[in-house]
Parts: sequence; structure tokens; C-alpha cells
Amino acid sequence: MPTFLWEGKTKTGDIRKGSMEAASEEMVLALLKKQEIQASSIKRKAGFKFDASNLPLLGGSVGTKDLVVFTRQFATMINAGLPLVQCLDILGTQSDNAALKRVLLQVKSDVEGGSTFADALKKHPKVFDDLFCNLVAAGEVGGILDTIMNRLAGYIEKNQKLVKKVKSAMTYPIAVLVVAILVVIGLLWKVIPTFEKMFRDFGGELPALTRIVIDMSNGFQNNLFLIMGSIVAFAVGSITFAKSNVGKEIIDRVLIQAPVFGPLIRKVAVAKFTRTMSTMIASGVPILDGLTVVSRTAGNRVVERAIVYTREKISEGKNIAEPMMETKVFPPMVVQMIAVGEATGAMDTMMSKIADFYEEEVDSAVEALTALIEPFIMVFLAVIAGGMVIAMYLPIFSIAGSIK
Repeated sequence: MPTFLWEGKTKTGDIRKGSMEAASEEMVLALLKKQEIQASSIKRKAGFKFDASNLPLLGGSVGTKDLVVFTRQFATMINAGLPLVQCLDILGTQSDNAALKRVLLQVKSDVEGGSTFADALKKHPKVFDDLFCNLVAAGEVGGILDTIMNRLAGYIEKNQKLVKKVKSAMTYPIAVLVVAILVVIGLLWKVIPTFEKMFRDFGGELPALTRIVIDMSNGFQNNLFLIMGSIVAFAVGSITFAKSNVGKEIIDRVLIQAPVFGPLIRKVAVAKFTRTMSTMIASGVPILDGLTVVSRTAGNRVVERAIVYTREKISEGKNIAEPMMETKVFPPMVVQMIAVGEATGAMDTMMSKIADFYEEEVDSAVEALTALIEPFIMVFLAVIAGGMVIAMYLPIFSIAGSIK
């Protein structure tokens, strides 16, 4: 938080000077006014102040666990009747996470300066996303901030559990692929040249497979910098393309339509959408506002466009089920259950049940995907690494067979 140097007069005309940490000059002015000091000059203190909490490796990030603990503790304290500012002061002071501590104390200063709790949270989008801020705003208006915070904590926990399931499905194949690439590089760089020298000393014609592998090794060593530069250029180009709007659109469309990963991505999207909407509707957020927030957190451009389209049609007077069916992104069963929830006035309950069902479906899909990937990984390792090893031993077998 920046430090400001101030100068002002008291009611008796005495000149006072001092320094104060605050989020802005307006905050300093408000705090001085409370102390009955009329400020004549407020300047931000120059100079660089090292703040380890801004560095990710030194506590500069707020994890999901920290956020859940904060929301649950905050809900308990609000429910117990403690004032909002006091809750923020206590939780910020006692927080073990330096980044969260800094954020909470700044939120506290903003609230003291007249901001609403939701507006103060919006100044820290890396910690509190749109969903969090919108639900807090609904809780402030409805006077149910403690209930909202408990719902938020439950939502964050379930959402994180869903993300971990998907990551666990991808970790194993990626790790094996990286190891396989490193093994192949090691064989081409160190092992095969040793065998080549030995075969050259023996003389004679080498098998075709052995010659191919040796040529690959020579090509790798002779063009090492070119290959490494191409890999780096490809990686940078891929990352740049993936971050562009066109790249995101193409990648998301390919992923959601992929034969193996597509169904899993679709189930994750449905579970996340219904869980988020259930939480927001139950908290009193209007459905159009809820759809706006959910579209920003969809995580897939195809799903985001489907939600935006649904919102536009609802704003024109249609019900939610018809435009959702038209997008062909959401399964018919999901659309029909939402239609029933809309007709009965229990959409939040119905969406919660859909989320529970699809979270279990994600579990099953992850297990099936892992079981399907394992045989392909074994075949890949056998063909690549095993093929190179066999190619190196073929001449040895020929030499041994010629000895009588």
C-alpha cells in the first residue's frame, strides 16, 4: 500500500504533518477529516519499497484454500454480529498469507473510506473474481452476507475439486510424454553415437532400421541448435496463437468436438455452469446478471457464446430452455431439467442437482479416460524407445549369428 505525506490544520489552527499508508489520496483525506484535520497538502511518498508479498514465490498469491478459509471465517464473524470493518481487520491481521493480508487490509481501508464491501473487493480481481463480487453485492443488498459467504465457500471448494479431477486426468500422460521425449533425446545424443563407433570398427553392412536410427542421431547432433531454435519458436508461436482471440476460438472448438476429450470438457462445462448458476440464483442474483457473470467464467469460447446467446434470447422474452437447446452445447437432459426447474420456480435446486450429477459423471469420465490412455502410452513407449533399442542390437545379433 502506498505511503502519503500530508500537511494540514486542526480546528485550533495548529499545523500538523505526518505520513499515512492508504489506498488513495481520497482515503487519506477521509481519514484526516475523521481526525478533524483540514488537509492542505497530500503527496505520495516517492521511492521504491520492496514488498515480498508481490512475488509469487514469496507469498504473492492467494490460493483456493486461503480464500475458502477467509470466506468461512468471515461468514461466522458476520453471523456473530461483528461489524464488517472489524471482521476485515481481524482476518487481515491474523492471516498467514502475506498477499491476502495486504489485500484484506486495503479492502478494510476502502470500506472505511465509504466504499461498499463489493466495490472494495472489485479492486482486486486476481483474488476476488466477478462471481465473488456479484454474490457479495447481492448479500449486502439482501442483508444475508453471512449466508452468501458460506455458499461461496462451498462453491469454491466444489469448483476446485472439479478442476483437480481434470488436472489429474492430464498429469499422467503429460508426465510420461515428457519422460519419453527426454529418453529419446538421451539415446540420440549419447547412446547411439557410441554404438555407431562400435559398428564402424566391426565393418560390414548394417540393417536398414539401424541405419535410419543412426542417421536420425547424426541429424540431431549436426542440427542441434537449429532443432532447439525451431522448438522454441514453435512453442512461442503456439502460446501466442493460443492467447489470441482467433486461436482461443479454434482451440476451444476443436477441444469440445474432440472424440476423447470433447465429452469430458462438455461435462465439466455443464457442471461448472449449473453449479455457478445455482449458487447465484439461490443468492438472489437476477438470472440475466447471473448469465453475464457465468459467461465470463465459462473457460471455453464455445460455451461462453452459447450462454451469451441464451441471455440475449431471455432478454427478448423467451424462456431459458429454448435458446439453450438451440445452441446444441448443452445435453437435452440438462435443458429439460432446467425447463422443469423454471416452470416450478425451483431452478436453483434443479441446477444444483444437475451439477451433482455431472460432477459424478466427470469422475467416471476421468477414470475411463485414464484407463483408455494407459494402453496408448505403453504402445507409444514400446514403438519409440523400444524401436531404437532394437535397432542398436540388430547388428550385434547378426554378428553373434555369424560366429561359428
